[in-house]
Amino acid sequence: MRVKSRFIAFSAALVAGTMLGSVASMAQAVDAKRLEAADHDSKDWLTYHSSYKGYDYSGLDQINTKTVKNLEVAWMHFPGRTTRGMQSMPLAVDGVVYYSSSFSRVFAIDGASGKVLWSYIPKLDEDLIARQTHSPYNRGIAIGDGHVYVGTVDGRLIALDMKTGQAAWDTKLVDSQKLTVGFTGAPLFVRGKVIIGSQGGEWPVQGTIFGVDAATGKQIWSFSTTAGTEEAKKSWGNDTWRIGGGGGWMPGTYDAETNTVWWGTANPDPLYDWAGADIKTQGARPGDNLYTTSVLALDPDTGKLKFYHQELPHDNWDFDSALGEFMMIDRGGKKYMVHVNKSGFIFVYDRANAKVENVWPIVHNYNFVKGIDPKTGELIGRRDFSAGPQQEPLCPAINGGVSWNSGSYSPKSGLWYKVGNEWCITLEVVKTTPITEPQVQLNIGANFKMAQPPSGQIYGHLDARDPITGKLKWEVKYNAPPTASVLSTAGNLVFLPDAAGIIHAYDAETGKELWSHNDGVGHNGGIISYMAHGKQYIAVEAGFGGLVGDDYGSMFGEPWKSMPRDAGALVVFGLGSDKMATK
Repeated sequence: MRVKSRFIAFSAALVAGTMLGSVASMAQAVDAKRLEAADHDSKDWLTYHSSYKGYDYSGLDQINTKTVKNLEVAWMHFPGRTTRGMQSMPLAVDGVVYYSSSFSRVFAIDGASGKVLWSYIPKLDEDLIARQTHSPYNRGIAIGDGHVYVGTVDGRLIALDMKTGQAAWDTKLVDSQKLTVGFTGAPLFVRGKVIIGSQGGEWPVQGTIFGVDAATGKQIWSFSTTAGTEEAKKSWGNDTWRIGGGGGWMPGTYDAETNTVWWGTANPDPLYDWAGADIKTQGARPGDNLYTTSVLALDPDTGKLKFYHQELPHDNWDFDSALGEFMMIDRGGKKYMVHVNKSGFIFVYDRANAKVENVWPIVHNYNFVKGIDPKTGELIGRRDFSAGPQQEPLCPAINGGVSWNSGSYSPKSGLWYKVGNEWCITLEVVKTTPITEPQVQLNIGANFKMAQPPSGQIYGHLDARDPITGKLKWEVKYNAPPTASVLSTAGNLVFLPDAAGIIHAYDAETGKELWSHNDGVGHNGGIISYMAHGKQYIAVEAGFGGLVGDDYGSMFGEPWKSMPRDAGALVVFGLGSDKMATK
């Protein structure tokens, strides 16, 4: 590991130091205490999901069911070089918006005026990026103890001064030249430490979660998702844990009450296995393949595993648990953790030990299992593959019954607003040559193509459901599955930016559409609400091009056939000063 500090070349958009000073004088420290109370802070958006509770909810209500019709564009920012679109989640602190874009570029912008305060453009290994299939997007940042933290696709974690954008430290955590994988997801700040998970599902590597000292950049601990314990190693036949995958590529969350970090892991490598019914003893990776496609509870101080639940033992479908969506909900004297699996099944856990309390599907089209036992989490009638073409399409598709984009839980309505996707793939499983050592090579193990579900046309739907029971209250259907995150607010609104470029605002109780705006390019990233100078704003990332949307042109035609994959902007909406009517 190497730790190095260097000065930053400021962009031409950097404003004068006097402006930085005035903003800084208004700011309050973003420390552990403030982050752990973030769910009571309506004016800011301090972590990836707004708070550790994971609600993606804003308590602001200046924009509400009566005033939303008056929303208009307040300002826009174009970060440039947005290859594969805009996929991150902005943060907002004391009237300043911080966000990242492709190539791990980071910006600090005055949340009221849109003026750039500073920008950071890291120098990356361009040759490495050219070899990576998923690069060069970045999905977010973390803030804490005076720094903004961002990961890079060439295996680094960088801390930037919140006031100036200068790098405080730059730590190399992964040998990306050797292993290809790096960091695309957001870090998580927890009590003086920064926690981040590497890529790695389809790559023959060990997925790793790192704990780093937030002040110095020194690595404190790491946890291998395939070899973190002797129990894990024993669940991989032929020592295939050495190249097992299982990266924790999206951020987890933190339960301050028990000092526990919850983190999800990706699928094993190779993605598809040809063992058929003999997955325990035969095939490319015999056994349950711990701790892939699992939720882990880790001690943030040591990285030690406290407890876990493997949602899909020997995942044979690319239905990760790494989507990063964890919601802490207290109800009826019980403390739940609600977690999303890529299959479209929702797991409800006891927060004390990850004991399964319920499992329910948000999608209608699935056939990788006949079901999942809601009391134990056991898979019922799982479907595994032998080499060759499969007679029946696999549902849901590799794109997921749900994707990594976040839903939103409103404590005001008690409803969870989440997108489900109805699509499938045709599949030909290939008996590949075994890989025994980590190397720069994708290891899929199959050929596949998008297909319609048995129920008819491909579509997506925004559901309003009880997150514990899954009971549906209302649903809005989309001809093309939305690929962006959802926001709910205390103004009884639900915002969903769709894949065609239109942002919609719905009544949170009824699902009635109240407002929409065409941002001109599809959405693929986050949406937040914050307050600056006493005014509420909605900030959404517009810019299409993620992996989930790669086939939209061939599947749905226009506007996706001609939609650019390298045009993105942060679009911010507010009410006109003459239109800020009371509720």
